[in-house]
Amino acid sequence: MSSPAAISSRLAAFALALALAAVGGARAGQPVLDSPRLRLAFHPKTGALSEFSLKTPSHEFLSDGSPTTLWQISPMHGPPLRAERAASFSARRDLAKEDTLELIWSGFGHPEAPDLRVVARVTLDPEHPTVCWRIRLERLAGMKVRAVHFPRIGGIKPQAGESLAVPEWMGKETHRARSLLSPEGEAAKRREWEYPGLLSMQCLAWCGGEGPGLLLSTQDPSALRKQFAVFGEDQGGIGLEVIHQPPVENKPIELYEPPYDTLLSAFSGSWYEAAREYSRWARGQAWVHESRRKKGLTPEWATDTGLWVWNRGRSQGVLVPAAKLQEEARIPVSVFWHWWHGCAYDAGFPEYLPPREGNESFRSALALAREQGVRSLVYMNQRLWGMTTGSWSEEGAERFAVKGPDGKVAPEVYNTFMKVPCASMCMGTPFWREKYRSLAVAAFDLGVDGIYMDQACSSLSCYDPAHGHPLGGGSYWMEGFRALAASIREGSTGDRRITLAGEGCGEAWLPHLDLMLSLQVSMERYAAPGDWEPIPFFQSVYHDCALLYGNYSSLTHPPYDDLWPAEFAPREPLALLDRKFAAQFRLEQARALVWGQQLTLANFTPRLLEERREEMDFFLALARLHAKTRAYLRDGTMLKPPVDTLPSAQIPVSRLSIYAGQQGAVKEYVATVPMVLAGAWLAEDGRIGVALVNISDQPQRALLSLRQSDYPISVSGTIRRIEADAEKDLGRYADGKVELEEHLDPASACLIEVAPDTAPLHPH
Repeated sequence: MSSPAAISSRLAAFALALALAAVGGARAGQPVLDSPRLRLAFHPKTGALSEFSLKTPSHEFLSDGSPTTLWQISPMHGPPLRAERAASFSARRDLAKEDTLELIWSGFGHPEAPDLRVVARVTLDPEHPTVCWRIRLERLAGMKVRAVHFPRIGGIKPQAGESLAVPEWMGKETHRARSLLSPEGEAAKRREWEYPGLLSMQCLAWCGGEGPGLLLSTQDPSALRKQFAVFGEDQGGIGLEVIHQPPVENKPIELYEPPYDTLLSAFSGSWYEAAREYSRWARGQAWVHESRRKKGLTPEWATDTGLWVWNRGRSQGVLVPAAKLQEEARIPVSVFWHWWHGCAYDAGFPEYLPPREGNESFRSALALAREQGVRSLVYMNQRLWGMTTGSWSEEGAERFAVKGPDGKVAPEVYNTFMKVPCASMCMGTPFWREKYRSLAVAAFDLGVDGIYMDQACSSLSCYDPAHGHPLGGGSYWMEGFRALAASIREGSTGDRRITLAGEGCGEAWLPHLDLMLSLQVSMERYAAPGDWEPIPFFQSVYHDCALLYGNYSSLTHPPYDDLWPAEFAPREPLALLDRKFAAQFRLEQARALVWGQQLTLANFTPRLLEERREEMDFFLALARLHAKTRAYLRDGTMLKPPVDTLPSAQIPVSRLSIYAGQQGAVKEYVATVPMVLAGAWLAEDGRIGVALVNISDQPQRALLSLRQSDYPISVSGTIRRIEADAEKDLGRYADGKVELEEHLDPASACLIEVAPDTAPLHPH
């Protein structure tokens, strides 16, 4: 006679077999989901994803081997909880939706939640190669959860030409993800990006190169805090996952379910095609309709700025050079102004006032600049407080700083010369919002036109229960920023309205910021060499909703704050860089132009107009071309980048910025870059503009081929070449295709305009 335990075990096995039979099409007892586009199979004992097949074209995304656990729960206390630990796993078809499978795990024996049950719903889109994922934690019995990793898609099969594209602010891409995350002979590594924050859009793209790729995304209109991650595995494996961050409430909860869908979509092509896939959802969200650009709320002086001068220090070295450059450029010049404040940079925040040159000198200089048509954005970090400042202790700032799960402040050190700690202040506290608001309004009253809110497009988790917000996850950071921006703007009305800019870019900030600083066009000046390249991921989705500017691009060595220690100061401030870095300078400015940013020059001094005349002529020509073609490069929609069949070459690269390349670090290296850069844009009236820039000191030619399969062009139309100070008709095109060979002089730029005779045959 069998024991009760044995009978129970056989009954459980029989129930599982029935469940597997119910889902249909199973191989070797696997739960299976099948659609005309995709097939998914799950491990019969753990529920891990073991098969993910695209049917047309035929492709299996996962390598053979042990499947990766589909989810992981990280409690506030204790080790992670994984699917393999469950004593029971079952699968069942949703009776209401045949394309949906429920996967259920239970029997974890966790002391805080003995009856915990995890339910995952997996749904296939019948018309699109997309999987929708939802997860629900039931019977939590008060267990506090810090993070839920789901779905975890591991074992992605290698393909020729594969790459990882990440919307880290503007965007970056690497073709070395496997070697970076699964280095031979070393432990596997992982990278995480927080959203909303450093991740400007809620997605990651694994581009398949010669084969299909995968886009992992969430559809969360509330922009709740979460992370996206990539991780390495044994034998060179790679995985993707979303990390949902529940808000930890004071009272016990029985259930947690992220209130949004997570999607895994197959696509073909590059990061641009991944962006178009993401756009299908993103362009319908409130942050597009409520963006300040779309609503016409961005001040006209900001939208019409022809170029930015990014200088630091007192007004004589900032406003006076900008006025001089405006005379030379013949387009509006605005200044992006650091080190105007009375405290040392990255050390004495937020003790900005009074300005280091005094109130009256500062106010008078701004008034004169405005008369000359020069406007100003001044620097004010929107979350840092120096922990060695007098105000830190006098105002009891620590109470309102961000706390970790251990209840402590995590000091941040940015200043490599002074090495003083700063604390991040919690955006969820009225105290910090009022502190920052009062400083911003005081600066505006002195005559500045706007505030640059450093580290604006970022968010942190705070676990201080005294702040009155949910702990860890939630939306309190974005709600706090929304309240902060609104309170700053309350005091500026009529003709004089304050302009707000922020570091980086992010979809959730589109309704709150007028300008977004995008520095990755010059990432070689601060990033580790060779691992990543910048891409205009964000622009390809949101260009017409945002106003992007910024560039570390400079013809001089970095400046040094005269409030920093004298022993580290350079012998010659703003010494000229070697001419060998001219191609890098042109590369940085070319990226800004073809990717639709307002051009920016850092560390400008009038001597550059004489001693670096060739580079300055190139820069000013690009700025005038941008101003002349705003219908494309400022207001247009980014189209598919033209195919790059142009030669590349090695150039010397300067890795120098305020901190990078200092005190014995790598100062320069050699990089291989394209000699001609191109970007295609669609104007609102249906015209197409292709911007071309030759960054080399040799003539180049560009072969353009625009076809209706990739571009919204009509059957016939006209072609024109536009330069900074000239235009030329190039004739007509017919049969719905543009085939053109353009010759480019050394260090030159133009825009090829394609104007249709009639409306395009299909919308973009």
